[in-house]
Amino acid sequence: MNMEYVTFKENGTVQEEIKKSKFICHVKRVSSEEEARDFINAIKKEHYKATHNCSAFIIGEQSDIKRTSDDGEPSGTAGVPMLGVLENHRITNSCVVVTRYFGGLIRAYAGSVAKAVREIGLVEIKEQVVLGITLSYSQYQEFANFLKDHQLAEQDPMFTDQVMTTIFVDKENTSSITAALVEFYNGKVIIEDHGIREVEVPRLSVEK
Repeated sequence: MNMEYVTFKENGTVQEEIKKSKFICHVKRVSSEEEARDFINAIKKEHYKATHNCSAFIIGEQSDIKRTSDDGEPSGTAGVPMLGVLENHRITNSCVVVTRYFGGLIRAYAGSVAKAVREIGLVEIKEQVVLGITLSYSQYQEFANFLKDHQLAEQDPMFTDQVMTTIFVDKENTSSITAALVEFYNGKVIIEDHGIREVEVPRLSVEK
């Protein structure tokens, strides 16, 4: 199965104050509904004095499970807008809890999640083919040009009597990149397929 989805770059919290009301958005990457609910309960326990702890989460590579909670706010005014931010960015396998202290604007719930998206950042989880490449030092001097032309980045180069480096390539592009390497080096290049690996690719968030 071709796995590809977007989630938060890392777990974290983002805080802001709006009209004397404090909002804390807690973010956690999760892989099951049980894990999401454990996280929500942990935040509720930690912030038991808060006015509300509203939540939303999406689970599954196809966003199969979606849940929200307004935690006492008027129905549909907190959890659903928070879920909407996750949906707008195609975020899954993530849980967000917004802790609200005192009064404030209800629309700030979605704003807190959007702020977390901007500040914590997103990554795209995808499966890519790992290609090991062996080059001479003179060949390696030109390798940066190849990477730039094909918008690729190398990983963990090793320098011995030769240079052994690695690139991650989308599965559907493996053949074309391999052919391009062979052409670039006039057939004098060693390329090894090291199989498929799950990688996290930084994703530029869009204001939504």
